[in-house]
Amino acid sequence: MLDRIGRRDQPVAKELLRKIAYADTRELAERAKVAFQRWCQDRDYPEAGRRLDEDWERMVTFFRFPKEHWGHLRTTNPVESPFAALRLRTDAAKRFKKVENATAVIRKLVLLAERKFRRLNAPELLIEVYNGAQFVNEIRVPDHPEDTAA
Repeated sequence: MLDRIGRRDQPVAKELLRKIAYADTRELAERAKVAFQRWCQDRDYPEAGRRLDEDWERMVTFFRFPKEHWGHLRTTNPVESPFAALRLRTDAAKRFKKVENATAVIRKLVLLAERKFRRLNAPELLIEVYNGAQFVNEIRVPDHPEDTAA
C-alpha cells in the first residue's frame, strides 16, 4: 500500500496504518481507516485508500480471536523467525562430508532454538478457537442453541 504513496508522505501514512493495526476494537480500527482514506484523498492518493478497502477483511481478521492471541496474529513471520539462526548455519552444515554429521549439527541447532521459542499467550483458549468459538473485540460471544419446536 505504501508503494502507492510518495516517499515524503510515507512516514505519516505508516503512522496512520499503525493506528489501524493496533486499535483496541474493530470500531476504532474502522474509524482509523476512514481517517486514513480521508488523508489519502486530501493528499491525492486515492488508489491507496481503495487498496485498503480490498485488503480490509484480512487486515482486521485478528479481531475475531481472543485478545491474548492478537500479538501472535499480528506478526508478519511467525514460522520463519524462530528458524533464522538455523538457516544461517545450514550453509556450514553443507560442508560436512557425511550426511549423518550434518544432520546431527542441524538437529542440535533445532534443539537449542526450541528453548528460545516464544510460548503462546493463553494456550487454553486454543481449544475454544479450534471448536469454533466466536470472539468479537476480544470478548467471547456466547453460543445460542437454535430453538427447536416441540
